[in-house]
Amino acid sequence: MNRRQMIAALGGAAAAWPLVARAQQAAMPVIGFLNSASPDGYARFVEAFRQGLKEAGFADGQNVTIEYRWAEGQYDRVPIIALELVSPGVAVIVANTPGVLAIKSAVTTIPIAFTASGDPVQMGLVANLARPGRNVTGVTNLALELVPKQLEMARELLPGATSINALVNPSNLHTETLLTEYGAAARTLGLDLHVLHSSTGGDFDAIFATLGQLHRGALVISSDPFFNSHSQQLAALTVRYAVPAISPLREFPMAGGLMSYAGSVSDIYRLAGIYTGRILKGEKPADLPVQQATKLDLVINLKTAKALGLDVPTSLLLRADEVIE
Repeated sequence: MNRRQMIAALGGAAAAWPLVARAQQAAMPVIGFLNSASPDGYARFVEAFRQGLKEAGFADGQNVTIEYRWAEGQYDRVPIIALELVSPGVAVIVANTPGVLAIKSAVTTIPIAFTASGDPVQMGLVANLARPGRNVTGVTNLALELVPKQLEMARELLPGATSINALVNPSNLHTETLLTEYGAAARTLGLDLHVLHSSTGGDFDAIFATLGQLHRGALVISSDPFFNSHSQQLAALTVRYAVPAISPLREFPMAGGLMSYAGSVSDIYRLAGIYTGRILKGEKPADLPVQQATKLDLVINLKTAKALGLDVPTSLLLRADEVIE
């Protein structure tokens, strides 16, 4: 489906929304939850979203209905599953970045609340953070801003390393921007950057087998819905091939990976739930400034560090929100 076909299809369905919405008002409003990832890796974030809704006075099955659509890490499926949400009609759409980019040019009246990592203006989600305008607002967290810190932590763990590896998803629209940040941070630290590309789970074994053989510094796993959905698999592979790695998600060290450091994704989804509730109560997205979730999580698996023969510096342990022993 090309962009023109997508807009035509969405536009036609969107035109029918007011009638559907009026018919549903006698029952319960419907929230369309659109995500490019997999539900298996996002259970905690869905629960955080539902918690935010609860704080705003809404509970799924009681006074609101949530319709979920997942692309399972296949970005080209996002426009297709978006159509599935559009046809029954929804009161609010909650989507991560790929979902919003797929629908925002065609859906101009139904409120959209996004969850994002990075700068929403740079990503084209909104024109202004304070006054997003139109029908789109949402929540973001620190992502690109933390890249230098992630590489610094990797350097602290392996002070003698001369290179570092970054795992990125070439299907992500913002990978080039991310690679620019990785490159700048690596040069500042005097490290050679090696970029590894993966967009399917089938790539993982070959990538980690190569890393395990080369012993070429730490691995930084980029923030991406596809990788987030496979945190446990990635953690298992880093253990199998003895690769010291840093991920954005705490599920990674909880599953045996070495470390996670990033903005709290759960906090993003909780705040998005609160914003969704406020929209359902009648507030306009144009009047709701984009929020930035500022909570950071540093989790270190000390058991894994010992298995890898690493001495975690006291400076890192003291900063950790959680240490797994």
